[in-house]
Amino acid sequence: MRLMIMFDLPVETSEDRRNYRKFRRALIDEGFLMMQYSIYVRVCKTKKSATYMEHRIATVKPPVGIVQTLMITEAQYQAMHFMVGTEKQDIRNLADRTVII
Repeated sequence: MRLMIMFDLPVETSEDRRNYRKFRRALIDEGFLMMQYSIYVRVCKTKKSATYMEHRIATVKPPVGIVQTLMITEAQYQAMHFMVGTEKQDIRNLADRTVII
């Protein structure tokens, strides 16, 4: 199971930027990896552990902005298609790169 966090947070004031950095650091400390800007993903063993992680993220969510979560199975995650240009990109959905906890 994968838990994907997508967020759109304001960065207009110094307090907004501090909240953004604090939230991003909390995601990294919880074991999330950045897929794209403002999209982070983490492996969870079960749906219950993903739900628990969702609640933990809700406790560190900034007071303004939007944070969305999406739970997907490992098979759904690996079926994701990447459309990239000619430059070789780092793809993080291959089965041999799956993190086993």
